[in-house]
Amino acid sequence: MKKFLILFAIVVALIILLSVVVRVIRNKQTKSFSPEEVVTYVDGDLKISLLYNRPYKKGREIFGDLVPFGKTWRTGANEATIFETNKALTIKGKNLAPGKYSLWTVPDSTTWLVIFNLETGQWGINSKGEANRDPSLDAISISAQAIVQEREFEQFTIQFNKIEQEAEMVLLWDKTVVAIPFMYN
Repeated sequence: MKKFLILFAIVVALIILLSVVVRVIRNKQTKSFSPEEVVTYVDGDLKISLLYNRPYKKGREIFGDLVPFGKTWRTGANEATIFETNKALTIKGKNLAPGKYSLWTVPDSTTWLVIFNLETGQWGINSKGEANRDPSLDAISISAQAIVQEREFEQFTIQFNKIEQEAEMVLLWDKTVVAIPFMYN
């Protein structure tokens, strides 16, 4: 009986180890299609960091198709995008307190809704294929203009630009550019 229990424990341990290895391999494969990136913006004592996954266009129609108009998008791939600021920001007249947020968007052909949500660390979509966001935890949401241009961006990119006394976070993918201006003290 003692040998049976030892053998049983070894088999259970091997199954657990195998499942962990498979999960790690799958995660690395998923990340290779949409690599993870951290973007930082520093100006004086302000520091913003943004962690997101960068999918590729790969010949697909992006906005209005892969990323449907009028539906909440995780603003990248895989996990929900994480936006963190150490200072209070003013975004389109709304105050965003220092802290960590998930960043969500609702794309449309001319205007996007940009949402900063208090929940972080969740996978970007749920089992139904919908955004894994709890709207009751939204800190602020603002509208931003979507500009369609001739230049095409193969990989989804988020960058920060300084413009005089303000700065902006810019989302670029396919032929769409969305700029979100912000101020800080």
